Amino acid sequence: MSIVVTGATGELGRLVIDQLLTTTPADGIAAVVRDKEKAAGLAARGVELRIADYNRPETLTGAFRSGDRVLLISGSEVGSRIPQHAAVIDAARAAGVAQLAYTGVLGGPDADFLLADEHKATEQLILDSGLPYTFLRNGWYTENHTANLAPVLAHGAVVTNAGEGRIASAPRADYAAAAAAVLTGEGHLGKAYELSGDAAWSFAEYAAEVAKASGQEIVHNDVPAAARQEILVGAGLPAELAAILVDVDEATRRGRLAGTNGDLARLIGRPTTPLAETVAAAVAAERKKNVQ
Repeated sequence: MSIVVTGATGELGRLVIDQLLTTTPADGIAAVVRDKEKAAGLAARGVELRIADYNRPETLTGAFRSGDRVLLISGSEVGSRIPQHAAVIDAARAAGVAQLAYTGVLGGPDADFLLADEHKATEQLILDSGLPYTFLRNGWYTENHTANLAPVLAHGAVVTNAGEGRIASAPRADYAAAAAAVLTGEGHLGKAYELSGDAAWSFAEYAAEVAKASGQEIVHNDVPAAARQEILVGAGLPAELAAILVDVDEATRRGRLAGTNGDLARLIGRPTTPLAETVAAAVAAERKKNVQ
């Protein structure tokens, strides 16, 4: 039996394996990856590599084994994820895995924004499969915003169409720690966890944290959804992706990402990482990058 992480070379996947390695011998961990070379660092740490591709179902034969505990990290190709996830679920069912944990989205079947649709469909596929499951309904990653600090610092503004809506975010490392806890612990089968940060923040508060960390004046500019769409497309984003981001901001305005039920902190056994800490680290990293 192994603990198996799919999408293991992605940002979340690598953090999950880092966390697993703190408590689990490397020879008990397997990484499902598309690119062996990209995963060389994992292999060097003793993690077993299983080469497979979500888009080629035949390659998933043998990716899982009876008794494995599997983490299905949702694919990054929005619009293609349902068939990709279905291929993984079918392979996991054929292998007879002991657990299939899935990283979905906060709110589960009640989430009413575009980005949630494929997650809701995947959860239903898992339920229909009869596999022992755990749903990790991840809230927003703080890095979704701190990764885009360059234009914020350049223009002195955070631009959204989220109004005064609040987000209970946490950094990816906190969600990774929760996934590792579910994969290594007991009592998680048949459970759905609504994972989010301990405190919800507004974009005005986010702008204030960036200002504090950078020493610059940073404001929050709230704009209409149509204007936000134009801004994102003008910045080079595909129209479809821009529409999804605008829709997420509208969901934020409605309070859909503000839930703070404490599941994440309980799973990781500590408070979630505060917004200020992640922002300060991101601003420091941005400054270092500019110096280099």
